Amino acid sequence: MPAPASPTSDAETLARHSPKVLLHEHLDGGLRVSTLLDLLHERGLDSPAPDVPRLAHWFETHAFAHSLVDYLKGFDLTVAAMASLPALERVAFEAAEDARADGAVLAEFRIAPLLFEPHGVPAEAAIEAMLAGLAKSPLPSGLILCGMRHQFDGQVARTADLAVRYHGHGVVGFDLAGPEAGFPPSAHADALMRVREAGVPITLHAGEADEAERVLEAADLGAVRIGHGVHLADALADPERRHLVDAVIARGLHLEVCPTSNVHTGAYPSLAAHPITALWRAGVSCSFHTDNRLMSMVSLAQEAQNMVRHCGLTVPDLLQMTRAAADASFLPASARKAARALIDHWADTALPARSA
Repeated sequence: MPAPASPTSDAETLARHSPKVLLHEHLDGGLRVSTLLDLLHERGLDSPAPDVPRLAHWFETHAFAHSLVDYLKGFDLTVAAMASLPALERVAFEAAEDARADGAVLAEFRIAPLLFEPHGVPAEAAIEAMLAGLAKSPLPSGLILCGMRHQFDGQVARTADLAVRYHGHGVVGFDLAGPEAGFPPSAHADALMRVREAGVPITLHAGEADEAERVLEAADLGAVRIGHGVHLADALADPERRHLVDAVIARGLHLEVCPTSNVHTGAYPSLAAHPITALWRAGVSCSFHTDNRLMSMVSLAQEAQNMVRHCGLTVPDLLQMTRAAADASFLPASARKAARALIDHWADTALPARSA
């Protein structure tokens, strides 16, 4: 990612310190570097580097994978390191605390719990450990369970059943993650229907490494939020496909956009070329997120600063996105209302009246 230059502008400083809502961060992609090194040592696993500075540099140099499939390979390392109940609780707690330090007033984290079973950790125990970790932080937060879309339907169905079982007990939603191309969400339509009928909110990865049409397909299957969805922008200038954008707006879909990650996976060549601003100006409800703090070596505060520096968004734009994210959150209405109040209070006190 482009390193923030110095000195920063007043707008960038405000962006870094503004209240934020985090809707899209994978726990197994967001470990602290020091924690990952500790856990690798505890489990007797090889590390790509012997100390924290060099391990951080390793992730920095490997961030630009230029494809989603290659980008996802780093998760083999983190999943193996996290595969114990104390580690899962620690990672979840630290993720919430890191988000809180970045100004988050509300957060949702996601994980595919079945990934830990080959390492000897039952999915149910993994979920409960992560929920315990999140509960230790004062940050209002919840857990989204991910089915891996490239795995056979029985595994996705089991994750869906877990989402139903733990909904209302810390789990707030269901997602399909993993490689997109060749693995459409419709392949898991039955599991998605069970989740939807049980009242579990759905957000699906779509339109990052696949075409814009997948965004509407995900919505037709019950998604009310879309992970990434950035290739919807391909339809903005195409009269024959513009109806896709209009449909997303009309249906009130919210896009959880992760600009730095999108650059690293090869969806776009740079932050300056990223379409988040074009989508926002076109009237699409969207917000900015980290996706994977570790894999992309970016914090939520840095992502906010990057939106001002590289994408042409203003601090009032970011606040409006954050309000939209709070409204789109799967957390209880009381938490959403409290988050909105904090956002509005900060805007009233930190910004000139004309720009809030």
